Amino acid sequence: MDERPKLQKAIAHSGLMSRRAAEELIAQGRVTVDGRPARIGQRVDPETQEVAVDGKPIPIRPGLVWYLLYKPVGVISTADDPQGRRTVVDLVPSEPRVYPVGRLDADSEGLIVLTNDGRLANYLTHPRYGVEKTYLVLVEGRPGKWVDQLTGGVELDDGMAAARRARVVDTLKGRTMVEIVMIEGRKREIRRMCSALGHEVVRLVRTAIGPISDRQLKPGTWRHLEPEEVAALYAAASF
Repeated sequence: MDERPKLQKAIAHSGLMSRRAAEELIAQGRVTVDGRPARIGQRVDPETQEVAVDGKPIPIRPGLVWYLLYKPVGVISTADDPQGRRTVVDLVPSEPRVYPVGRLDADSEGLIVLTNDGRLANYLTHPRYGVEKTYLVLVEGRPGKWVDQLTGGVELDDGMAAARRARVVDTLKGRTMVEIVMIEGRKREIRRMCSALGHEVVRLVRTAIGPISDRQLKPGTWRHLEPEEVAALYAAASF
């Protein structure tokens, strides 16, 4: 007897939509399994098979969790720290085991996703998928042509780095607040870019990951991502 769940049931159990909505999408030909058109009632292995809607993968593996955390300054963006410092994993439930997606250096703060969904983690961190991360960055000095240089490219010791977009948000007593959008996340990349242009970073906050933001979260607090938010993060990845 085939104990694998039916496709529409597996999709519904993911929490992304109801069983009836899943059946409608399958009937419309918008769902594929391992790249092939799906049919209502076919059975799938959630652990190994890839299900996609309109060409965008959706998570159906049981036991997946997704947390959105506001990382405070001083907390390390790793699962473990040999020096015994507090990590982002210490701020969320210990079970099931989750891992931070990407990095925010210890001196920076803001939003970070923690999950056991390896596929989504890859989509969010690999530059080829083009998922944007948005930052508010307060730097020393006045606005000028250097802001445009952030998108034109800045030479760093590990190669060229460029923002997708950058704009001045405000000026504050000899300092400039800049919104910077990146699609890659090399170590301390924004800080090094600004420093190379002669403007030291005073404060750096990640305000959005793809389409996901949350102005209500306070440093050190977290929440579950809603199913529609998880779907939106998958949809944000360019294939």
